Formats: sequence, C-alpha cells, structure tokens
Amino acid sequence: MKNQNIPKKILHWYDNNKRVLPWRKQVSKKQMQYFTLVSEFMLQQTQVKTVIPYFNNFINKIPNLKKLSTVNEAKLLKCWEGLGYYSRAKNLKRTAKKIIEEFSGNLPSTIEELKTLPGIGDYTSRAIMAIVFNKSIIPLDGNVERVLKRIFFLKENSEITKHNINKKKSFFGSSNRAGAYAQAIMEIGALLCKPTNPLCYECPISKSCKSFKRNDFRLKSKNKFNKIKYFEANIYRNQNKYLLIKNKKFKFLKNLLIFPMKEIKKNKFDISVNKKINIKMSNMDMKIVLNKKSKFIKIKNSSLLDKKNIKDQILPSFTKKIFNSISNYL
Repeated sequence: MKNQNIPKKILHWYDNNKRVLPWRKQVSKKQMQYFTLVSEFMLQQTQVKTVIPYFNNFINKIPNLKKLSTVNEAKLLKCWEGLGYYSRAKNLKRTAKKIIEEFSGNLPSTIEELKTLPGIGDYTSRAIMAIVFNKSIIPLDGNVERVLKRIFFLKENSEITKHNINKKKSFFGSSNRAGAYAQAIMEIGALLCKPTNPLCYECPISKSCKSFKRNDFRLKSKNKFNKIKYFEANIYRNQNKYLLIKNKKFKFLKNLLIFPMKEIKKNKFDISVNKKINIKMSNMDMKIVLNKKSKFIKIKNSSLLDKKNIKDQILPSFTKKIFNSISNYL
C-alpha cells in the first residue's frame, strides 16, 4: 500500500487548497514560534473556525512571548474569554515564562523538553516539532485518525487503538517539507475526509483508500460517555445587579465568576417548577434549575454585577448563558 507519490500528491493538493489561517502567515522565525505556540494551545479541544477571531485578538493584545510571560491575569483571561478551558490560558502564560527563564526565549527543540512545559503533552509537542522545527513527525489528531481509519478500513475495537493507528502512520512516508506535510494531512481530514459525507472525489489519495474502494465510510469510534448532572443556580437580584461568586467549589471554571450553585438530585430537578436550562461542558451535560430568590443576601467571595457591564467583566460563556436565560425570566 506504500506509494512513493503519496507525499507529492498530498502536498500538491495542500499548496492549492489549504485554508488561509492567521497563524500560517509568513513571519520571522521568532514570531512563527509564538504564533504556533498560541494557536496550538487554542486548538486544544476547540475547532479552527472558532479559534481564528480569538487568535487575532490575542496576538493584537499580547503580541509576543515576552509580553505573554508578564501579562497580568485579568488581561490574559479577558483575551481568552469565551474560548473555555481557562486552564489553557494560565498554562500558556506559565509556559511563556518558563521559555523566557529556562530556554533563553526560544521554544525547546526536543519532544522531551517541550513536554516539560505546562499544558504541552504528546500531541502538542509533536505538532510543534513538525511545524516549527520541520521534523518528520505526523501528530495524531482526530483528523489524522479519521483519515487512517478510512484508508485502512479499521472497524474493530482492536484496530482503532491509538497504538495501532500510530503504526499506520508509516503509510504517509515523509517529506523534506515536514511542517507543511503534517499540516497537509490534518487539512485533508478537516476539509475532505469529514466525519460524514467525505469529499472523496477531491481527495488526492482516494485511490489508496480501502473505504473508498468499498464505498463504506462509516467510522467506528470509542464510546464517549457524557455524564448527566443536575444543579440549582440561585439568582439573587438587587435592582439591575446580580450576585456572582468566585467559584471555589466545583472543578470546572475554577476561580471564575458563576452564579451561586449546588449539585442536586434528579428527582429535585424533575419536580421543580422553575425555569430549566441545559448547558454542555466538556464531557458533562448540565441540567440547571434557575431558582429566583426573593430575598437578597450577602455571600462570602461574592460580587454584584450590573448586567449592562457584562462586557467589561471576565465571565465564562457558562455564566453568560445563564444571564441570557434569565433575561426574559425575571
């Protein structure tokens, strides 16, 4: 199944069809390292189209590694606001600081050293090695996994293990344009070999694909279990101001402003006559009762927020969704 022309075909397609993305701009080597670092952190668990405006705003406000290493947390989180998984932003700053202090301001050039940086694991270290240092490494993200599953028609649980899929990467061979080649393979997964309705007739390697030959593109994936949890959010209002607390209680949205909340049993959720909303977060389906409180109280670590000043505050999307839901309720 190996084909000497595979890299040539893939790169030819990429050169003519790749997306114009802000972190792919032609910039200095130093700036390219920074662009790659920021974009790879943002792309962890977030789609490209969502990341683009956040990346542009972030680079505009925090233009280089040195600025990032010293930026105050309020500004950092404001730049990240809406992207979710705020620990990524904090790890990004810690990584910038460590690069400045321990690596003379340059990204380390080995996987082992990269993985010593906060927030950088196996995938991100490999992506940086390929894109920044032009090493013949193909990072295994969801897009590359999907391409390989279809090329080799991998259907059984034993076939779709990370270990087995990693072995199949040898199909792609290598290129002296390693950085572009790694991105090209991921781009084929993102634009052509989509989860449903793949665009096989535009794909440069469809002739080497077993799924294409069998006309069967269904994918076997590992079962992802979303936990269903039930909460009560208490809404304390004083004229146009709402009471929010700094979250010290829950593992999600740590130290960010949320409405006072507690986890409840399903039966309490079911019998409640108050307004109910659903919010998905990571692997959790949150079912939330909005409990309007008639009496205003003071709570430790709380603050009052005027709804008209929401834009000036660092608020997670989670809290904003509750704000939007109570607009017509209260």
